[in-house]
Amino acid sequence: MLRVATIASIVDQHAEDAAFLWLRRRREIDGPILDETDIGRIDQRLEANVEGLMAAGKAGWEAAQARFTDYAEPGELFVLGTLALRWGNATLIEVAVDAAAGLGDDGLSSLSAAIARTPRENLRPLVAKWLGTRDASKQCLGLSALWHHRVDPGPCLHDLANHSDAGVRSRAVRLAGALRRRDLLPAALAGLDGEMPKKRLSAAVAACLLGETRSAHPVIDRIVLTEPGLAEAAIEIRLLTTATKAGKGWLQKHLEQPALRGAATGAVGLFGDRAVMPWLIEKMREPELVVAAGAALRDLFEIDFGDTDLFVTDPAVLGKDFAHLDDSSTPVAERVEAWWNEGRGGRDHRPFRSMRQLRLGALRTALATPDMPLADWRGTRRFPAWM
Repeated sequence: MLRVATIASIVDQHAEDAAFLWLRRRREIDGPILDETDIGRIDQRLEANVEGLMAAGKAGWEAAQARFTDYAEPGELFVLGTLALRWGNATLIEVAVDAAAGLGDDGLSSLSAAIARTPRENLRPLVAKWLGTRDASKQCLGLSALWHHRVDPGPCLHDLANHSDAGVRSRAVRLAGALRRRDLLPAALAGLDGEMPKKRLSAAVAACLLGETRSAHPVIDRIVLTEPGLAEAAIEIRLLTTATKAGKGWLQKHLEQPALRGAATGAVGLFGDRAVMPWLIEKMREPELVVAAGAALRDLFEIDFGDTDLFVTDPAVLGKDFAHLDDSSTPVAERVEAWWNEGRGGRDHRPFRSMRQLRLGALRTALATPDMPLADWRGTRRFPAWM
């Protein structure tokens, strides 16, 4: 890492913009609004700022480190980790790993994202070292690298899936599910009894990918009923792994429960049955369900709703009863009804698959094909930012 002539304000701007762009990417990467091209444009701008910091050499690192000192947040840590890993500097990597410790799970998540953007050749010596250490955090980073790059580490995954640390076990089981390592099904089933609800859900998803839905479903059902923050994700995997007729009956019961009406309404589109549209439009007239109904609408159609006027960014325009909503994209029931009645949707629209639809597609394909690894749905198409 060299010290080169730089303009401090520009280098500082690179550090700030890189953190901001990654945070935006993280918010949208599995969402229902942007597709792989939209994310690709964010990636193009993000990469330009990272390259600017790298070109600045020591000044770039110092700017990133100073920003993390002022704002010890996930975005700033992502920038530190990305620079350290791209340079392959062992000392700087240790600085980033130490910085992550202060942010807990958010810190590991930020470094995991930095790992995802690091070439395999940079990671190969690090992963072997991380997996061989007794430091659970570093073992988690090693497993993150294997996850992002879909690499099977062989026999050692068995030991990691039965590790004494819950975080290591959870990541190892998640990887086992993605790689379809049925030899590790016992570890996935053991994870169903974990202490943390999020880790139990992760184990249940892995068990489903390994073909054991019968054991996973009761755990998923309990999470739906007892963990509001995980209900949407739990309902999703439950429906994806349940026959359509049985799944509709299961969801209907949850639609009748006041605490779950929102999450259940948002999952209606997973069946792909557009006959539900009249019912869904009526739910768009209810302030408590309008956002969930909009999410279901996006699941039903592979079109870019940004090219229509069916959603508004200010819920207050829908009336005073909707003004309290804090959502960037809310459907207008009357417009959706007219659009649906005119052509049953989908007319004169270019094909569009959101990142959420790509993720759901990857899960459906994996669940239908027992020996196929779970595809990485987060690949993007990169274009210059001005296109």
